[in-house]
Amino acid sequence: MADDGDGKLRTEQGGGGGGGGSSSSPEETAAGSWLGGSGGFDMLLSLALLAIVALAAYRLYRRWGKRSGVGGAAQQGQADSLPRMKRRDFTLEQLREYDGARAARILLAVNGKVFDVTKGSKFYGPEGPYGIFAGRDASRGLATFCLDKDALRDEYDDLSDLNAVQMESVREWEMQFKEKYDYVGRLLKPGEEPSEYTDEEDTKDHTKQE
Repeated sequence: MADDGDGKLRTEQGGGGGGGGSSSSPEETAAGSWLGGSGGFDMLLSLALLAIVALAAYRLYRRWGKRSGVGGAAQQGQADSLPRMKRRDFTLEQLREYDGARAARILLAVNGKVFDVTKGSKFYGPEGPYGIFAGRDASRGLATFCLDKDALRDEYDDLSDLNAVQMESVREWEMQFKEKYDYVGRLLKPGEEPSEYTDEEDTKDHTKQE
């Protein structure tokens, strides 16, 4: 240490005597500044990336949302333009043709009754939440509240293994479909012959539903 002439002591490196610590070197000061700047830069970069991702997600949502809306409106318009289906009965194979993909019309069966649910295409269409039932017998799935393929049968399902509560649920669903959609015929059992419906019966039944 040396006297600086004012009665104060200084170190040989020229630092003041406050607290006994030496001042930082230029290299240390520069390193600290660089580290602090790097942290701020990383934060800004993260925020910028987050903003870019959010913008991309928003644009994607707008793009597909509009496309879905236009497609849904077009599908609904097509459904509204379809004439009423004449009364007839269906085998399982014939019913599957009306799944909304191979044909614009959508049918499904509940408790042996076939309903035209085309006007509910946003629910029963290929992209709808209940689209799995389109062109199929939906009885088991509705009775067990199951939307998986396990609820579907490739062969005629007589529902004989369902319990009383589940069968009551099937009947309740049948009534709801009768109130909202057109009943177009029966789902035929294996070997069962289709019924013959006259135009008068068909018109009379449609009038009752209205």
